[in-house]
Amino acid sequence: MKHSIKLVILLLVALPTILSAQKWFSRDAKVYFDATTKGSPERIEATNKSGTVVLEQASGRVEASVLIKGFLFEKALMQEHFNENYMESSKFPKATFKGKIDNLSAVNFGQNGTYTAQVSGDMTMHGVTKPVKTTATLKVNNGKIGFTANFNLLLSDYGISVPTMVADKLAKEAKVSFTGDLQPMK
Repeated sequence: MKHSIKLVILLLVALPTILSAQKWFSRDAKVYFDATTKGSPERIEATNKSGTVVLEQASGRVEASVLIKGFLFEKALMQEHFNENYMESSKFPKATFKGKIDNLSAVNFGQNGTYTAQVSGDMTMHGVTKPVKTTATLKVNNGKIGFTANFNLLLSDYGISVPTMVADKLAKEAKVSFTGDLQPMK
């Protein structure tokens, strides 16, 4: 009987630590890329529906990655140019983000609601790593977390050069949107 009481007390003391070690993940986050300018004769945009995200609840650590060849364009030639001429996806097959939620105490993972998270970390793309800061929206709903983050990336920051002949047709700064639903990791 004494051992049972000790076990219950131990579990009650350890439960917050166990719950706070929760990890959340997604293997099908959607990444949208847009480099259209006013001078673009057509939309220069692509979507990748296989982004991976892991969020560690206790520390607020966030890691995300996406395979560059997974971006799908409306036109095959645009996709070919994106992979071969700009992103060199055979040499640099993925883009990654490693960072954290800076205002973790503002997010209550145990209560349904919409929370604004300040996220900072390092983005690695095209072989170059740069610091990135953005605001993300987290929607906690019945044991699931939806997320959205929007940010701009200056192509030259990542060693991606735009030839002069298409400079007015391709944005120097790409708009990126990252969305998905996180599930508890088991």
